Amino acid sequence: MIRMIALRLALGIGLLFIVSLIIFAATELLPGDLAQQILGQGATPETLAALREQLGLNDPAPVRYWNWLSGALTGDFGVSLSNGRPISELIGARLGNTVFLALYAAALSVPISLILGILAALWRNSIFDRAANAGALTAISFPEFFVAYILVLWLAQTGLFPSMVRISPATTFGDRIYMTFLPALTLTLVVTAHMMRMTRAAIINLLASPYIEMARLKGLSPLRIVLRHALPNALAPIINVVALNLAYLITGVVVVEVVFVYPGLGQLMVDAVSNRDIAVVQAVALIFAGAYVALNLLADVLSTITNPRLMHRR
Repeated sequence: MIRMIALRLALGIGLLFIVSLIIFAATELLPGDLAQQILGQGATPETLAALREQLGLNDPAPVRYWNWLSGALTGDFGVSLSNGRPISELIGARLGNTVFLALYAAALSVPISLILGILAALWRNSIFDRAANAGALTAISFPEFFVAYILVLWLAQTGLFPSMVRISPATTFGDRIYMTFLPALTLTLVVTAHMMRMTRAAIINLLASPYIEMARLKGLSPLRIVLRHALPNALAPIINVVALNLAYLITGVVVVEVVFVYPGLGQLMVDAVSNRDIAVVQAVALIFAGAYVALNLLADVLSTITNPRLMHRR
């Protein structure tokens, strides 16, 4: 078990290193002169040369990459080029909002998807099952921004919920829940479909097992059979897909935050792209990548723990 976790951790660190290279290379290949963009077209050659030296743009790319990565590993992402504030300070002010939105959506989507998946498996090929699958396929087919705009048109215009999220550190928990409902519902509709279909498939697969047939012969009710016998043995794939969707929630909030003007990391990243604030873009992209890799590692570990056969492979 420890060896498996260590191997997964090493693979995760290696993958994160590769991702950091891609992030750095992608931002380096962007067209234009960063110093020229900061100072404008009226800057003198001497001023441009001084700023390039100050920003380290004259250093070789490997040196600049190492300086950026070593600083990021210690929590020092540098200074924002657009406002001069430390990037760690900008991220700290937004990170909690993004995590709150992701957890809010997870708290809604996980129980809903489990209940719908279990009921769809119990009533297989029924009207409910077909309606649930049709709704899931519909939700999967639409991108997040389309779902968000539909919710804004349907719910925000009625005055029930705000179409723009305005929260601050002084906002109470109840107000935060209310004001963040539409962004959380958007993410919930998207990820619930995946988790519901996986739950349904896992339960249906186990309902054909011999021990389930034995439970039926004993006269147990279908619901009790599912909850006591099928669901515990279906936890491995269900937990895996739940963890993967949590990883998606952390990284997939960018579009939703932009639509609802939500003050999170996704909105910060989009604003940084608009302002050509490369340092902020690199920092936020690295945080998203780290969160995704960590949650994928968690999914692998939980899948192994809940499925002992994976721990004792021949």
